[in-house]
Amino acid sequence: SQGHRDGRRHGLKKFGGEKVIPGNIIVRQKGAKYKPGKNVNLGRDYTISSLIEGVVLFSKKFGKTVVNVVTG
Repeated sequence: SQGHRDGRRHGLKKFGGEKVIPGNIIVRQKGAKYKPGKNVNLGRDYTISSLIEGVVLFSKKFGKTVVNVVTG
């Protein structure tokens, strides 16, 4: 094994129903496991962040999980 190395802190940072503001990171991932939907930005390292103030909403589309931010 590679020894004593810390994990990469990937995964969900905000969950469905949580309030977010512009710039909040919702998901950190390696590869596009979660797809970007409405009002979110996909960074070059596949980080999904919010573009607006609203609530996180996860949905399924063609078997993929899509991350959206909706107002309200």
